[in-house]
Amino acid sequence: MKHGRIIHLVAGITCGAILLFGQGKAPAPKSQKEAEAINAMFTAQDPDSQIKAAEALLTKYADTDFKGLALYVEANAYQNKNDAEKAIIYAERMLEVDKASLQAAQGMVMIGKITALRTREFDLDKEEKLGKAEKMATASIDVFKVAPKSNPGIPDDQWEVAKKDGIASAHEVLALVASTRKKNDVALAEYKLALDSPTPDPSTMLRYASVLNTMQKWDEAIAMTDKILATPDLHPTIKDFATKEKDKATKAKASAK
Repeated sequence: MKHGRIIHLVAGITCGAILLFGQGKAPAPKSQKEAEAINAMFTAQDPDSQIKAAEALLTKYADTDFKGLALYVEANAYQNKNDAEKAIIYAERMLEVDKASLQAAQGMVMIGKITALRTREFDLDKEEKLGKAEKMATASIDVFKVAPKSNPGIPDDQWEVAKKDGIASAHEVLALVASTRKKNDVALAEYKLALDSPTPDPSTMLRYASVLNTMQKWDEAIAMTDKILATPDLHPTIKDFATKEKDKATKAKASAK
């Protein structure tokens, strides 16, 4: 979800760059046709169309200043298609050309989160994968803090919200890493930082509630699941799992009396 918000902001950045085409005030398309290709990428309505448009841009305009953005769009589109392998491939390709922007930091988070979620307790390479996820998340926080505006026209408050949202998503990765390592105290602390976001993700709240249940913090787990269940337009799957976590906490609290 956060990736979609980042793309929305990046699209705004790009539109601003297109408007400044020929004025030398921001990275800009080198021709009107390239501007149209960039616009097509950001107005594409589904993952397959986004991938096709991004590839068209990269193929026709190999020297585009928007290569990093195009690769990020592809990575995000593949993640939305639940193709984790390709999401990581395109995020890593993006980091080969861009390590300092807002979307670069979000790409690091993407790699870290996918890696952490796919790591199991008894994997032979568990620590190698968790180490990679941890490194990506930690590096992304440093980038988020200092990421420069791609266009000075973006309001300061919007930019700060985007950076804070990104830092929160990085802390979720660190929480996932800690949970897999069975370091629940660390996981709880990281989840609290992950939820210190202008737009906390219900799935993050659900993982936090699960850790609270594991640590037998029943009242906190119930309060968190109540907050999740009060979220407007909650996805049915999250609603189902939140209900189960609340029932678990409620029953455990009753039996502990």
